[in-house]
This record gives sequence, structure tokens and C-alpha cells, in this order.
Amino acid sequence: MGSHDLMKPPQISLEKILALEPACLRMTVPEAYRDENGHMNVRWYAAIFDEAGDTLHERLGLTPEFHNAHGTGTMDLENHFNYLHEVRAGDHLAIFSRLVAHSAKRMQYLMFIVDETRGKWSETSKFGMRPCYRTSPHRVKEREGMQNFETRLVMETRLHCPAK
Repeated sequence: MGSHDLMKPPQISLEKILALEPACLRMTVPEAYRDENGHMNVRWYAAIFDEAGDTLHERLGLTPEFHNAHGTGTMDLENHFNYLHEVRAGDHLAIFSRLVAHSAKRMQYLMFIVDETRGKWSETSKFGMRPCYRTSPHRVKEREGMQNFETRLVMETRLHCPAK
């Protein structure tokens, strides 16, 4: 297996991705996202995944209210993008998520962009994320926040974590 093979996106059928309903985000690509080649500019993929990630975090209970109460937020530790099919202005997109792994302090998930206009899986991204503290953490607060995070992840593992 060459290094190129390690960078390929997971082999998941479009049907399995669509089974991850409900989508985290549905949108139509605005004309302003078009690059000089007529495709959606690469910078907008990160913005779209970021917006869809907000929905995923809320589904896990990591709402603005939770973060305000615990003095927390989240941060991405890593992002990996795979561009499979070009997206164009005017295309209707659906973004789906699948939880892959988690611990008390981190979670890893995949997000998929499906071009509903063309019926194609257009892009995927792998994320590593962790909660973080906005202020100096206190031990009790840290344990409580992390336990709450892990409990929410365990409860929501059913959130699109089917066996391969």
C-alpha cells in the first residue's frame, strides 16, 4: 500500500451517506462562491463544514448555553479534505456527519458533502476536535465538563456511527 492509498477517503456508498439523515446543513451554493474555473472555490468548503459542524455540536449538546455554563468552547485539532467531484454555483448541497471515535477529551468525525443536484458524493472531510477552556480551568470544573462531554458522546454514539 502506497502513501497515496492512505490518503484516499473511506469507501462508503452514496446510499450509506444518505442514510445519515438528517443532514447537518442543506444549502444552495451562491454565485459569490464561484472561482475562475466555474467551480466552488476551495476556501468555501471549510466554511461550509464549519457551519455544518455547529449543527453537529448542538446535536451532541455542545450548545452555546453549555459552553457559557462551563466556560468551554471547541477547537479543531486536524482537518483533512478530499475533493471527489466539483461543486458549482447553484448546486444544492447536503452535508452529513458520522461520528467515528471519541474519548473523554476528543472526538473524530467525518463530514460528507453530497451534491443533490448531480446525485454525487462531492467531498469529504475528517475532523479531530476537542473541547477547550476559555479561561483557566479549575480541576472540579474540568472533570465535570469532560465527564459531561463523554456522557453526551456515549449517549449520541448512535448519531451516525454504524458498523462498517
